[in-house]
Amino acid sequence: MSISIDFGTTFSGVAYGSSRIAGGRVQQILIWPGSFETFRKIPTCLLYDEHGLVLAWGLEAKNASPMPGTTRCEWFKLFLEPSALRDESSIDPRLPALPPGKRPIDLIIDFLSCLWEYAKDQITRDIGAVADLNSADVWLTVPAAWDARGCDIMREAAITAGLVQSSRAGDNAWRDRLRIITEPEAAAVHCAQLNDLHHLKPSQNFIVCDAGGGTVDLAVYKVSKEAFIALCPSTNKFTTPIIGQMANLEIAEMCARSGANCGSLFLDLRFRELVKTLLADHPTHLDPPSLAYFMHSFSETDKLNYAGYHDDENMFHFTCFNVEDPHDPSVGLINGQLSIPGNLLRREVFDPVVNQVIQLIEEQIARVDQPIHALLLVGGFAGSEYLKQRDQFGARIRVIARPPDADTATLRGAATYGLARRPLVSSVIAPRSYLMKASPPARFSSAISLSDNFSCEQVKLPAEQEDWLKRPAYIRNNDAGVPICENRLQYLVSKGAILRKGQRLTTKFCKFSQSAQDSSFIATLYTSDSEKMMRYTDEGETTELCKWTVDLSSLPTFRQNASLPQMSGFYTEFELGLELDSAEVRGILLFNNQEWGRVTFDFLS
Repeated sequence: MSISIDFGTTFSGVAYGSSRIAGGRVQQILIWPGSFETFRKIPTCLLYDEHGLVLAWGLEAKNASPMPGTTRCEWFKLFLEPSALRDESSIDPRLPALPPGKRPIDLIIDFLSCLWEYAKDQITRDIGAVADLNSADVWLTVPAAWDARGCDIMREAAITAGLVQSSRAGDNAWRDRLRIITEPEAAAVHCAQLNDLHHLKPSQNFIVCDAGGGTVDLAVYKVSKEAFIALCPSTNKFTTPIIGQMANLEIAEMCARSGANCGSLFLDLRFRELVKTLLADHPTHLDPPSLAYFMHSFSETDKLNYAGYHDDENMFHFTCFNVEDPHDPSVGLINGQLSIPGNLLRREVFDPVVNQVIQLIEEQIARVDQPIHALLLVGGFAGSEYLKQRDQFGARIRVIARPPDADTATLRGAATYGLARRPLVSSVIAPRSYLMKASPPARFSSAISLSDNFSCEQVKLPAEQEDWLKRPAYIRNNDAGVPICENRLQYLVSKGAILRKGQRLTTKFCKFSQSAQDSSFIATLYTSDSEKMMRYTDEGETTELCKWTVDLSSLPTFRQNASLPQMSGFYTEFELGLELDSAEVRGILLFNNQEWGRVTFDFLS
């Protein structure tokens, strides 16, 4: 069984599929607490009491009336955005404050716990069995712009929430059943199987623009192999591939994916700021219930239906929550309604956000030196009339379309990926560089790189002729009298590198140990978003991602050397492997090409 969870900034959903259910077709949970209607997704929303306990979640939390002592929390996924994790001062000040004593991960755990417990009950009710749930693969989607640190927090939250757990004695790999996939990759899998829509053929390229509530994510893919599309005899229409029919589907990423915080939520935030500006002299209409009422009216109707330039001359009317102070035509207050001209909405609310989306698409097109045959718009924001009208790519891209199930493309694509049980995306492009710095060796426990392609915090890199010419001040002699170059950068993976799914990038090391107890060392992994390859630390900005803790005590050669009498210590040769998946980074300890353990990553708080 494959279960997918699209944990979104504004809305979340659950899908699932199994070879024993509905012929392998992906199903969605549509019935949710708080409503007798069906919903493909529910608000990512929590309601807490004054003690920090969850009172309601999803629709019930979103629709709850304000109550003393309660706190409603939304949009908390944005706290895991890379810049927010690096520097709290970069957190958007417009985001709601967290409840006292709560961290972003606490809210994510609470929401996923509620979602998962309900989803298990619904799936069990639908399929009439629970065995598959205990051993199901769970796929969790994350934005393209997230780095490994955000994914690690998401993984920790999901495991704490119980999304995967040991199903039997000896089930030591249960954590691996939680799979993290980027949102555009999942959406691309959903779109690629619908080639009756856009008629893409092998070797043709398409862009997926996943425009959601909080983020907009983009990626470019090439169709490597076609999916098998079945023609339904009763309707004479093409049907979505089901399990067993996707044997030929394969796509490959063409350039580094990208993303930004410019989803539809930011239309809401800009609308709120516009209302506060217009009604600055009318505070009766600016209390929290009034602002929430204005934003709800905008979000539910005008946000997606707004038609841009065609609406410039129209007035948009929003009923006031409070009946006092109902009239001031100078600011648009007329008989208890706030009236806003269409051109003002376009200029102050829509254009700044939509322009960001257009710029992201332009940048992706510029990165690919091949024709783009289709632009596929998915996600809730993709339903915006104005976003579709701002199409300026028609002369360059033959097909611009919003596929069926566009609002749940990420959710359904992740479940489809899980059902395939093989990499449907054959290769990915490294979205950033991963590198290490050579710095002055620590007093104890250093490791020496045996490759020109790797270094770490405690690695001594021999000085080369280029270093003598460019940075002689960085060169000094080590204890053995060998000139080494400090502050050198060495790339494990460069931005834009083509990586096969599951590919391991390995490098040989040799560690000197003073005793049998001296079995581990710590190194630091850095990232860089720069397109330029740098040689020294002073040539550009790098970001510290995590610490590696490498323990060699399990290696046969280390144990053998440690058991022998040593007067002055001993050396142990080994390999470190780096795996870059859709979104996560993993470290592996190897010897003679065999895996001997995982490297522990300590992501910085």
